[in-house]
Amino acid sequence: MSIELILAASALLGLAILAAATLQAWQGWLALKNRELEMRLGNGHLGAREIEGGSREGAARIEIADLKERIRKLEAIANGVDL
Repeated sequence: MSIELILAASALLGLAILAAATLQAWQGWLALKNRELEMRLGNGHLGAREIEGGSREGAARIEIADLKERIRKLEAIANGVDL
């Protein structure tokens, strides 16, 4: 075997090892980001603090206020009061 062939085979093997290590690191990074996203969306034990720029608590307060307003309207209808 000539020295050029051994050198080329060694370079190719080194490149394959580097590509495999890089692929494994990329998959690990994607798994980490996936876990972080799940934690933000509330699937984790810490809960979600923000969803698309808003907080869960704020959304819940708005929903509760909407429900209270609907109850008031239904009570007014039941009492015969015009809105």
